[in-house]
Amino acid sequence: GKNSMSFFRAITLSLSSSVRLRHGFRKPISVFPTAQILRSFSVSVLTPAFQRRLDSYLSRHNAINASITAEGASMKPDQIQALSKELSRIGPLVRAGQRLKELQRDMEEITKMISDAADDMELRKMAKEELQLKQNEVTEVEQDLVELLIPKDEADPRDIVLEVRAGAGGQEASLFAMDVFRMYERFADLKGWNFEVLSESQSELGGYKEATAGIKGTEVFGSLKFESGVHRVQRVPITEAAGRVHTSTVTVSVLPEAEESDVTIHERDLRIDVYRSQGAGGQSVNKTESAVRITHIPTGLVVAIQEEKSQHRNRARAMTILRARLYEQERAKREAARAAARNEQVGTGDRSEKIRTYNFAQGRITDHRVGLTLHGLDSMLNGELLDEFSEALRQRERKRALDEVANSSL
Repeated sequence: GKNSMSFFRAITLSLSSSVRLRHGFRKPISVFPTAQILRSFSVSVLTPAFQRRLDSYLSRHNAINASITAEGASMKPDQIQALSKELSRIGPLVRAGQRLKELQRDMEEITKMISDAADDMELRKMAKEELQLKQNEVTEVEQDLVELLIPKDEADPRDIVLEVRAGAGGQEASLFAMDVFRMYERFADLKGWNFEVLSESQSELGGYKEATAGIKGTEVFGSLKFESGVHRVQRVPITEAAGRVHTSTVTVSVLPEAEESDVTIHERDLRIDVYRSQGAGGQSVNKTESAVRITHIPTGLVVAIQEEKSQHRNRARAMTILRARLYEQERAKREAARAAARNEQVGTGDRSEKIRTYNFAQGRITDHRVGLTLHGLDSMLNGELLDEFSEALRQRERKRALDEVANSSL
């Protein structure tokens, strides 16, 4: 009884200490005759593809450390900074991977002890209890690893440039464009983000032909990136005397804000025109030529800003939008290449894709990508339901990423 308990505790303490003192990795311990005991406890959630990806990160971590140790003194500061940044990025994953290997070694040691204590039922019982505790921790660590191994969108933490444009539907489309633009403004306010109107072009009835805003805060792009696409509204327009329901559309673009280092823009590739700002009716509202139109000649992208009285500030805003559009073009190309490799269509972010319908007669909002329908249009347009749609879309993206990693050949 007591002697057996003390013996088991001593063995466990010894094992724990030896595991903590080990550094680096070694090959798996040979399978013991009673490996079926271990298998009965160990049902891994890590597929071979996940395991290969984990091993590649562990190898990379070791290689970086070895490189810094051997060549650190002769490295340039930017090289050391880049390697340190990479170590920091993969650190949580590596620590979880190392902990998993420790737990797996512990379980194999305890399994051998169970095999060796064939005649001591009390010790075997305690050892099996300890094995179950280890397996529970293995399951938790593996689940953490799966989350860490899912590729992250590098743009998720970035601020954004939001563009809302009226589509099909004339004046009604422009009125709905204003509703959608204000929906995002209210959502930003609920999140504690900063929402700044960069440009707006109003229609005759006071709606928006198009409007652009900069939104700054925490994980802004990650929260709103699934909003890009065509938003469809079905309602009776205020201009409709007979009370018939019309269908109109608005196009939303959510662009991660780009740093100057993200996109190379040469002055020779820009055509910059300045002119006097104009109001909704075309009349000049400024005596000075403060409005700015920038054309990126290689791509044909055009950005025009006239909100500020300062030409300098208008140019800075226009360059912010241009950089964001060019950066998004590059991201779209990379995603298209990845999708082609997966032999599937790109859904997320395709601006021609009808993503959501706002049906006023039925008071419902339906997201066609995930088949989610919510009721409460007032709450939606106040920004209060956006999080529910975003979460459903994030889960869809997470599942896609899981499937991609699980089936990858890395």
